[in-house]
Amino acid sequence: MKDITDQAEERHRAKMANRKAVQDAEVAEKTVEKGLLMVHTGSGKGKSTAAFGLALRMLGTNRRVGIVQFIKGGWSTGEQPALAVFGDRVVWHTMGEGFTWETQDLKRDIAAAERAWEKALELMADETIGLVVLDELNIALRYEYLDLDKVVGELQARRPDLHVVVTGRNAKPALIDAADLVTEMTLVKHHFKAGVKAQSGIEF
Repeated sequence: MKDITDQAEERHRAKMANRKAVQDAEVAEKTVEKGLLMVHTGSGKGKSTAAFGLALRMLGTNRRVGIVQFIKGGWSTGEQPALAVFGDRVVWHTMGEGFTWETQDLKRDIAAAERAWEKALELMADETIGLVVLDELNIALRYEYLDLDKVVGELQARRPDLHVVVTGRNAKPALIDAADLVTEMTLVKHHFKAGVKAQSGIEF
């Protein structure tokens, strides 16, 4: 470690004290507590991964989590058996039948999305659940499998203490406007472009 003079240490201490005072004052101003509508979107990897991280955090506070997967369904993912160790504290429903280019059946895709949304409403009404993850709902909305205004309205009408996180690329502007928190994952570099296939434990 490089040598640090007493003067440098004192300057650092004063700087951090000022920073703490500003930070503490800003935190003290925030008094609202409410269920959040969160959206993870963008072309970068990590949208669902971040949502499952929130699920794990919620479980760590002894609250239950509901998960509905809207599109994924053709393969199993590592998160499901990992979260299964929490027993009935996690309610998981994989309602999709694969991506639209796999099913190639519009009526089937719409019916699957509608069933998934009904399940989402059921979980959102369950007062024992603190967080609902709506994985790839953005994809169902993008392809108009569900009525956007209806979905946004029902999300806004959820009970006040419920947190909901929606994942998937191309989030609709109406959903973004309704959300409390929107995070866009930006693609900078992806190993898939270099010929690396999807791997267990990383992509699924």
